[in-house]
Amino acid sequence: MKEIDTKKLINFSINGTPAQAKEGWTVLDTARNMGIHIPTLCHHEAVEPSGACRLCVVEARDGAWSKVVVSCMYPPYEGVEILTDSERVKNVRRWVLEMLLAQCPASREIKALAAEYGVKSTRFRIKNPEEQCMLCGLCVRVCAEVVGVQAISLGSRGVLKHVSTPYMVPNRACIACGSCVTVCPTGAMQARLDKVRGDVSQRTGHGFAH
Repeated sequence: MKEIDTKKLINFSINGTPAQAKEGWTVLDTARNMGIHIPTLCHHEAVEPSGACRLCVVEARDGAWSKVVVSCMYPPYEGVEILTDSERVKNVRRWVLEMLLAQCPASREIKALAAEYGVKSTRFRIKNPEEQCMLCGLCVRVCAEVVGVQAISLGSRGVLKHVSTPYMVPNRACIACGSCVTVCPTGAMQARLDKVRGDVSQRTGHGFAH
């Protein structure tokens, strides 16, 4: 659990339970500190949050006002009421999971998570039945922010966006550490790793395998 500085706390509630957050914490940080489960896919504590997958949505209420927010990036404020499992939240998560079933239908992880919410099929068009990647960008962020080599990138934009390397060739900056595979929520990076790193055994010179 994270240590709480009692000198300056934000008081609010999660699912009717009083909650206290340190300044700079998000709703997700606070919920995890309290042992309250909020599902995530693109979130990892080692990198900055991006809110890419939208699965961690919660409902924020303040009097008559209410909206669905992304918990990994939403900072709680004094008096706000957070609901992590309301019908509105469940409905949004089901929509997200339907879209993910269309985006990465070959991912066993996505299928299992979707089944937990009663989502067994998708009404959206499946472009590639073999696709596992959900384009969350977690592999790109861990390579840049933790490993510090930026061997992976997201190429193109919109519907053409894909995980790639600069110039779409094996990147000699890749140190074959496997961090991208470890953090990948769908198992997609395991199949892409060789395309990113190339044949490491053939590299020579300073900083490369001999």
